[in-house]
Order: sequence, then structure tokens, then C-alpha cells
Amino acid sequence: MPQHSVLKPFAVTAGAVALTGVAGVAYATGYEVRAFALRHAVVPVLPLGRAPLRVLHLSDLHLVPSQRAKREWVRGLAELEPDLVVTTGDNLADTEAVPAVLDTYAGLLERPGVFVLGSNDYWAPEPRNWAAYLWRKSAPEDVQGTRLPTDDLVRGFTDAGWLDLDNARTRLTVRDVDFELVGVDDPHLRYDRYEDVAAPAAADADLTVGVTHAPYRRTLDAMTSDGASLLIAGHTHGGQVCLPGYGALVTNCDLPREQAKGLSRWSAGGRDAWLHVSAGLGTSPYSPFRFACRPEVTLLELVPVR
Repeated sequence: MPQHSVLKPFAVTAGAVALTGVAGVAYATGYEVRAFALRHAVVPVLPLGRAPLRVLHLSDLHLVPSQRAKREWVRGLAELEPDLVVTTGDNLADTEAVPAVLDTYAGLLERPGVFVLGSNDYWAPEPRNWAAYLWRKSAPEDVQGTRLPTDDLVRGFTDAGWLDLDNARTRLTVRDVDFELVGVDDPHLRYDRYEDVAAPAAADADLTVGVTHAPYRRTLDAMTSDGASLLIAGHTHGGQVCLPGYGALVTNCDLPREQAKGLSRWSAGGRDAWLHVSAGLGTSPYSPFRFACRPEVTLLELVPVR
């Protein structure tokens, strides 16, 4: 009898835990992964006297052509009429996805835009033990597998007038703001060559912006030390699985987990910059879930420094 009195409450507790776990998985895979959110952040980086300027930051679309709800939601972002669009990579999740990506971005491709590439613009996602993501070392990877049609994606973007910032530095005037833009190819794949484009921020530019897919410290430090005032990145998925009150468990790079998404400050070389990391819009098709970390796009409102 004593044995039964102990086992019965234990069985009830175990059942409740199992039920909670099932409910959590159902929420993460059935609702939150499609609960797209538009964020807004104010960034004081413009010279005094300039009118606010709106930058739409998208990242980690990870598009499969059949994802109609995601495609329709992203198409609707063109109605925001941003002054500048910045995409920070991982657009593809399927070898046939390029036409769908270009169609999804069609309205935004009519706006001024810049982009860098991520690992899933080069290589198709592969089945993995997603749980290993929670404990493996966050370090750059050597990826092998199915090659994606990267050239077709780049051609589609550049034919529309967007600027390719992969290991590049350029200037762009948007309204009355003279941007200096510097970017790198994906640091997670070790494709970045910042040393090829490194230079002090141009003294005659209104704003120097650094753009990267994966926000590794070496990239953020180099851009900040050179005088970039704003850094824009993706890759982390905001942690993808977060704990309420705690935040991201991992960032899949060496970025501190407290900065896995949103706007924060970054310091290096005696300088400071604003850092915006997008939690992104998608996931690998082999890990289609999010928890306490909705898929997102951010409208960055650039305003004068007070």
C-alpha cells in the first residue's frame, strides 16, 4: 500500500509534465513559427537637422516555395514604403526557392536596398539532430552538401538595383543621407574577408553602417573599431528557443546570448556602435519551431543624435 501511495502521485506528475511538453511543442510548431511580428526600434545615429529615415531589416527567411503564409506576410511589408531595405542573408531553404524569394520580395525590390549572404544562400539545409544545437560549440563551420543557386539569387537582387555588400564597401545616398556601407560575406562559413575592405569610416559620410549575416565578435569588433555607428546582423534566430524571463539559450556564434536579438550597444577599439540583430523570419525545414521567440522583421527608425 505505501508503494502505491507514492507511485500514484508520481504518475500524475509525470503525466502532467508530458502533457505540458506536448502542448509546448504544438504551440512552437503550430502557432509561434507562423506568428510573424513587425518590430520598431529608434536608433539615434543621424547628424543633427536630418529628417528621420526608415530602414527595414529582414533576415533568415529560409524560404520553401510552399510557405504561402510567410510569403504573403512579407509581400505586405512593401506597403510600409521603407527608405532603405537591408537583408542579412539565409533567404533560401530549397534548391527551387530563388523565384519564390524574388516574388516574395518583389515590392521591396522597388525600394533602395543592400544585402549580404548567409550559409543558407550557398548550401541547402541538411537533416540534423536539432538538440545538439543547444550544447555544441558555437564556432564557424565548414559546410558541405547540396549547393544552392546562389548566383541566381544575387543576380535577381542586383538586377533590381540592390547593392551586394559581401566583402564590399560602397556609398549610397538615400533621401538626404549619405551612407557609407561596409559588409562581409558569411563569417559562419569563414567567407568573410573584412581585411580586404577595412578602412576608417569616411569623414564626409553622414553615417557608416556595417552589415553581416553572422554577428561574430571579430566582425563586430573590426567594424566598430573602424568607426561604424550602426551594425546590422541576423543568423541567431534570436535563439529560436528561449525561456521566458531568461531569453536565448544559444546564439549559434560567439555573440553573448543577451544580445541574440534586438537593439543593443557594442564596444571595441575605444568606440561604440549600435547593434541590431534580427531574430529572423524562418527556421530550417528540419527544425520548424520557435518558442518565446516569434519570427520578425524590424523597422529601424534612424533619427538625429541628441
